[in-house]
Amino acid sequence: MLKTITATYDSETTLTNVVDDLINDGLPREKVFSDKSMLQIKVMIPEASESGICEILNRHNPIKIS
Repeated sequence: MLKTITATYDSETTLTNVVDDLINDGLPREKVFSDKSMLQIKVMIPEASESGICEILNRHNPIKIS
């Protein structure tokens, strides 16, 4: 089953870095959505991958993850 994780950051530069890290880690680009107006990243992943993705998201000090 797929799960969507949303992380909010404090700058567009951080958003770009997070997307790059996720893609470089092997996540397909079509599973990563970046919203620059809300400074959010949304990632659609299988539940089994959640801990690894959350680790990458947390490396960039998000304001909030849900």
